[in-house]
This record gives sequence, C-alpha cells and structure tokens, in this order.
Amino acid sequence: MSQRRELEKLTGLDNLFGDEAEQSLPNSTLLLSQIILPPSQPRRYFDPVKLKSLADSIKEVGLLEPIVVRKLEGDKYELIAGERRLKACEIAKLEEISVVIIECDEKKARKLRLVENLQREDLNAYEETIGILELLAEELNIEQEAVVSLLYQMNNETKGNSNHNVMVSEEALAIQRIFLQIGKISWESFVSNRLPLLKLPSDIQAVLEQGQIEYTKSKEIARIKDNEKRQNILKKAIEENLSLSVIKELVGDILQIQSESKPQSPQQQNKERTSKIYKALIKSKIWDDEKKVKKVNRLFDQIEALLEEKKEDAS
Repeated sequence: MSQRRELEKLTGLDNLFGDEAEQSLPNSTLLLSQIILPPSQPRRYFDPVKLKSLADSIKEVGLLEPIVVRKLEGDKYELIAGERRLKACEIAKLEEISVVIIECDEKKARKLRLVENLQREDLNAYEETIGILELLAEELNIEQEAVVSLLYQMNNETKGNSNHNVMVSEEALAIQRIFLQIGKISWESFVSNRLPLLKLPSDIQAVLEQGQIEYTKSKEIARIKDNEKRQNILKKAIEENLSLSVIKELVGDILQIQSESKPQSPQQQNKERTSKIYKALIKSKIWDDEKKVKKVNRLFDQIEALLEEKKEDAS
C-alpha cells in the first residue's frame, strides 16, 4: 500500500491530489531532535490525559506506527503526520523514533497534513470545520474568507436567493468535488451546521485555535454573553483544567443570575401585574361590599370591551 493511501485511510481522498504518487523511502529511525514542526499545524488540541496514556503505552510496547516526515536541508526533517505520536514520544523521553520518509514539496506536504488531520477519529466539529476550510483554501489557492463567501453564495443560489450562476464556476465545481471526496459531510450541511461555528466569540475561537481547551468545554462557556464573565470562566477552566460537569455548573449559575437580574419588558411587567391582581381579587373580601363589587364589574366591562375591540382589529 502506498504511503499516500496510508495517510488517507482509503476514505475517498486518495484522488484529491491527482495521480502523482509521493516517493517513500524505507522505514527508518531518527533522533527526535532532528524532527521539526512546520510553521502551522492543522491539529490544535491534545488531550493531556490521553497523551500521557499513549506515552505510557509507548514506553511499554514501543511505537506501533511510525510518523511521517520529509527531508529538509542538513540533518533536519519536517513532520508530515503523527504529531500526537511525536509528542507522546517526547513525554516518554525517547531519543529516537520510527519514521517513514517521503519525498514531496512544501505545497504537497501542507495538503497531506490537512488530509491526515481530517482522518482523526477524535476530530471535533470546530477542528473539522477549520480543517476543511484550510483544505479548500489550499486546493483553490484562495484565502479562507473567500472560501466562506463562495460557500454562502452557492447556498443562496441553490435556495433561489441569487441571480448569479456561481454553481457552474470552476471554484464551485471544485468545492463540490472535494466534499464528495472527503465523504464526511455535504457542502450544504457544512454551510448550515458548521460555518455558524465561525461566529463563536473571538475569545473562544482564540483558545480553540491555540489548542488550550476542548471544544465541548468551550462551546458550553460560549453560552455566557457577558464578555468579562465569559473570559473569567474561560481562564479558570484552562488554568485549573476544569471538567465539563464543573463548567456546566458554573455557567448555569451565571446564566441563572443574569436571568433573574435582567429587566422585564413592559409586556412581561403587565402580565405579571395582571396575575397578581387576579390572585389578590380571589382572596380579597371586596366581594362582601356591594358598592365595591359594582365598581369591579364596571372595570370588567371595560376590559371585556377592549378585548372585543382587539378581536375586531385582528379580523
């Protein structure tokens, strides 16, 4: 099996880069000090507990699957795939690591890293969204913002909200092809369910980009609309590595306080006032006073007249 197919796990992405096969050299070992990370890595978050568990496993039985690298100048090699395994080997304090060395240029290396990242089983929704956008931007050779704009244009056209024929453009056809090859999600569902994640608060997106917190935890914290309170909880969650259940409790408390302190609208105030008057009338001894009962009945007549006017206006 070729190295490209090893990277792509036979998920339909094996035709994504055309028919050019990367040349791979026999498996080898390198010093960890020889391996450098590229300027930008697709993967953001690494669960520290799972990383420690993998490191312990490597200490006991060794590294079962080599990482993938490409040769640079001198004695240095750049990581293509396997950052989690590399980090675990560093934690295990190994000096050497098994590698597969492939020959490819920088552009192909970026694509391979993006594809390999999309095959992760633990990929969360935010990481997958960013990963797909990065892959589309790389394939179309445009900025991610332009990819997002194009996706929205395609979505508007399919819904009949646009007169532009963007769906038959070269870029739109390429996007449709890539989503079919990815096989995880349709481009329509991506627009509806994934692009909204880009509207998460900027502080939430920042920590997700930096891999400082899990997506599920950050999504819960994002429910807090008050910037200062959200940032305080976010900082506490990261520094103390709070569990999701603890975060839910803290967020729930804040939302409850905000709900109770939120000023009522005039409509809500009037409804509450009506409810209080009704309850007071039921318990009141006003019904024993004939004169007061007549006044109350006159008020009832006026209310009923107003309600009838409302019905006539509605019809």
